[in-house]
Amino acid sequence: MNPFQKNESKETLFSPVSTEEVPPRLLSLPKKPTPKICGSNYPLSIAFIVVNEFCERFSYYGMKAVLTLYFLYFLHWSEDTSTSIYHAFSSLCYFTPILGAAIADSWLGKFKVLSLVGLSLIALGTGGIKPCVAAFGGDQFEEKHAEERTRYFSVFYLSINAGSLISTFITPMLRGDVQCFGEDCYALAFGVPGLLMVIALVVFSMGSKIYRKPPPEGNIVTQVAKCIWFAISNRFNNRSGDIPKRQHWLDWAAEKYPKQLIMDVKALTRVLFLYIPLPMFWALLDQQGSRWTLQATRMNGNLGFFVLQPDQMQVLNPLLVLIFIPLFDLVIYRLVSKCGINFSSLRKMAVGMILASLAFAVAAAVEIKIDRMTPPQPGSQKIFLQALNLADDEVKVTVLGDENNTVLEESIKSFQKMPHYAQLHLKTKSQDFHFYLKYHNLSVYTKHSMEEKNWYSLIILEDGKNISSMMVKVEENKTTNGMTAVRFVNTLRKEVNISLGTDISLTVGEDYGVSAYTTLQSGEYPAVHCRTEDKNFSLNMGLLDPGAAYLFVIINRTSQDPQAWKMEHMPTTKLSIAWQLPQYALVTAGEVMFSVTGLEFSYSQAPTSMKSVLQAAWLLTVAVGNIIVLVVAQFSGLVQWAEFILFSCLLLVVCLIFSIMGYNYVPIKPEDLQEPADKHIPYTQRNMINLETKKTKL
Repeated sequence: MNPFQKNESKETLFSPVSTEEVPPRLLSLPKKPTPKICGSNYPLSIAFIVVNEFCERFSYYGMKAVLTLYFLYFLHWSEDTSTSIYHAFSSLCYFTPILGAAIADSWLGKFKVLSLVGLSLIALGTGGIKPCVAAFGGDQFEEKHAEERTRYFSVFYLSINAGSLISTFITPMLRGDVQCFGEDCYALAFGVPGLLMVIALVVFSMGSKIYRKPPPEGNIVTQVAKCIWFAISNRFNNRSGDIPKRQHWLDWAAEKYPKQLIMDVKALTRVLFLYIPLPMFWALLDQQGSRWTLQATRMNGNLGFFVLQPDQMQVLNPLLVLIFIPLFDLVIYRLVSKCGINFSSLRKMAVGMILASLAFAVAAAVEIKIDRMTPPQPGSQKIFLQALNLADDEVKVTVLGDENNTVLEESIKSFQKMPHYAQLHLKTKSQDFHFYLKYHNLSVYTKHSMEEKNWYSLIILEDGKNISSMMVKVEENKTTNGMTAVRFVNTLRKEVNISLGTDISLTVGEDYGVSAYTTLQSGEYPAVHCRTEDKNFSLNMGLLDPGAAYLFVIINRTSQDPQAWKMEHMPTTKLSIAWQLPQYALVTAGEVMFSVTGLEFSYSQAPTSMKSVLQAAWLLTVAVGNIIVLVVAQFSGLVQWAEFILFSCLLLVVCLIFSIMGYNYVPIKPEDLQEPADKHIPYTQRNMINLETKKTKL
């Protein structure tokens, strides 16, 4: 029985399937005129939708801004694992819109999915929000206001990035500048975005009475799947050469499904085919929150007037989007148009791909520069040595090898460190070195054993008129993943207790006691509380760069409180984080040309009954792109700069394929998407073998 069939009369006629055009049926409009914004053609309901989207995006991007560093520093996962889980989560967020679109188009409608499912259950709700909110905003416009609807998608994208801009700047501050239980306050960084979701729900509900709410069209996803399956099976069953061929393979569903549904599915499949290359663009764009953030942890965030946290660098993307959208819409696109160039939507998307590819080429160049500026590591049968003189006067240091040959000779002033690490060669994996220290008229000989592939600091101590030395091994593994490692030497006669946070404290013994390494988050430490048995005081540790290791010598050379003499124990790269600006500018320009255009293109090419489905398919390309990053991060085994080059080259190849596909694509006109009044009255099947049909009078 035909699922679309109404009650039949007994009188039937037999004739071939009609190919005549069916007169269009307009969407039912509200009885009262839709309220407008300040006399414009923009519906008032758009204001509620845009504000809702701002709050929802604040929540989403605010949470994502700190997610990678939460995995890295709080859960102590590796960089590859943090990247993989980040993109797995992003992929899940963009897979669930398929479910949300099916529910919206077939059951509840876009409005109810947004308010009841999307905003109430954040975890699954992103699947309800993403495919519906853009299309729901487009539904608020009448067809005669198509130009305003096109501009709405730019305003809609502006609201997304305004929320993202504020949240990606504020949530890292909530994380790093506020302490919770002695650590970064991830609870507050996640809690504030949660509060914005509540505000989003309230704002969206306020506009309920003025929304245009097109009714759900039935189970569209199921109808599309059944229509495609029937066309394929029908074509297979009627593959005889005696049967005339049809213009399109979906025309083989005409015996069972209405013409309008077949037309809609044709439009849908044509656009879905065009979506196949798109995931590669998202694979690059979404690495701003993972690989690019990890790159920022190895750079110097001190801009002089402000110390930028690694995860705050992501604020550049929404900031530049807010600048680029009006710049492109009002200036660049108009200049291109005046030059007589047809800058179609697909051409804009192709140019966006090229810009994103260039951005990753720049990111690779920055990564290479970071690697070159990173201090070399001691290799096999080599060590790095640096001496620190804590005596009151100059000390001459001479290092002798096992054959009493001089391998190093330096004169070091009081509280001066050697200007650089000296590289010493060993004959075996471990070797003893003899140190000759000359201080005034006093000469001291001592011996220290050192192992290959390590960094060492020789600390020269003074005790009255005598001097001595001790060797401190620098543990480089303490300074990975952008953290900072510190240790202390206490020259006081009393034991010192140092509080580095609510739950982080250590005790350094008296008379040149040396503490173990303590790992901290990089940043400013202007007043670290310290305590002896009879006195409290504070130490100014200054700015601690990510990836570095520091030695602090607690001294009291005046009548005032003790002070900290700071020495960079393990050098780190000094490349400014500002070097990431060009790659962010390029990828954001690409995003504006690709994503904003793609949103409007998806809506304009979608049949009326499947707008949310096509929006969900657009978002599905984002999910697949994140899976690509996940796979590469886990299995490529490439160094970071080579991985960036790989992504850049892959996107260029994909851009070429997409350009060829776009050249052959014919955009659908709005009038081709109008639905006939009798779209639910199908042409029923009479004889599958003869392919004859019957025309029923109702």
